[in-house]
Amino acid sequence: MQVAIVTGGSRGIGRAIAEELARSGFQVVVNYATRGDAAEEVVAGIKNDGGAAIAVGGDIGNRDDRSKIVDATLEKLGRIDVLVNNAGITSQGRHDLLEATEDSWDRVFDTNLKGPFFLSQRVVQEMVKQIAAGTISGGKLINISSISAYAVSTNRADYCMTKAALEMMTKLFAVRLAEEKIGVFEICPGIIESDMTAPVREKYDQRIQDGLYPIRRWGKTQDVALAVRAIVEDAFPFSTGERINVDGGFHIRTL
Repeated sequence: MQVAIVTGGSRGIGRAIAEELARSGFQVVVNYATRGDAAEEVVAGIKNDGGAAIAVGGDIGNRDDRSKIVDATLEKLGRIDVLVNNAGITSQGRHDLLEATEDSWDRVFDTNLKGPFFLSQRVVQEMVKQIAAGTISGGKLINISSISAYAVSTNRADYCMTKAALEMMTKLFAVRLAEEKIGVFEICPGIIESDMTAPVREKYDQRIQDGLYPIRRWGKTQDVALAVRAIVEDAFPFSTGERINVDGGFHIRTL
């Protein structure tokens, strides 16, 4: 049975992705940084539905924890076919650009960019070995980005910059790994109904109804999860380095 690691898989978009991959037949590693109880709840739900999953703790911004996540996966499940870099945090305190702090910068960049980069590096090293040994036939690396990669929020500078950098990271890995039979994709969610967007619910309710983007509803975590499932089920066999927008059409410029 194929194995997928989902970082930040204990809640929100990550939880929906973990559950959808389990329904697709994957053994899922539900990674969490602090909410072990929530991760175990996800695992229990997957198992109750007939799927297979384990919870593995670890902060992807920490080098030792990244190794722990990969080592635990290989020790318990023996292989890695898919990595979904979903874990992420927003700007700490959402300060104005002119009041942004280095502490927030360091934490956000460690979690949203350095962590995914070096976790991907370690995971694809293992994938390449497994492909050469015939254990797996190929792999998938999926980066969960955001419309904040190109839509400016001056009170979340560090967050926007990390998400913008994920697009280039996706392209870099896509070119390097094409010959290794590992496809690389970026999924760019729009305004998704989750705990991260709960504080701005009232603000965006009205903006969505007023036509902020063509499909006038909140995005669901399941919308993102279905895009991940399409990728891992090889719906795009002649694509790599591609950005898939799950944003209700927000990316379309209109006059």
